[in-house]
Amino acid sequence: MDPRMPLSSQSSAASRSGASGFALVRTAIWSVCYFAFYFVQQIAELFAPLLLIAGVAWAALPALVGALSKSAASADPQARDAIANVASAIPHHLVIAGHDLTASGLIWDGIMLMALAAAGATLATLAGRSM
Repeated sequence: MDPRMPLSSQSSAASRSGASGFALVRTAIWSVCYFAFYFVQQIAELFAPLLLIAGVAWAALPALVGALSKSAASADPQARDAIANVASAIPHHLVIAGHDLTASGLIWDGIMLMALAAAGATLATLAGRSM
């Protein structure tokens, strides 16, 4: 403390530097939160459509192959056998690294990632306003 300054001026200068330090820490914390929310939003927006489209395509593929086999059944017996082999090769679920993947599971994961993207956008907006 400077002995030449009045005591009231010294305490107000100390409180101002403490308040600016608190504001700096608060801004840093909200910046990290904003980054985390925005990053999660970007990742979710990237993978949500991929999972949703993959799930819908996987769910629709057996129906399309079945419709194709019905139309090919009357045309050629060899084509019918080939289509039947393709239809039987389409899996109903896949186990990858211990995780069971299904068409409906991929669709559900895509929808949940869309919800996560919306939540991330909301929280990033709130964090941005709090800075």
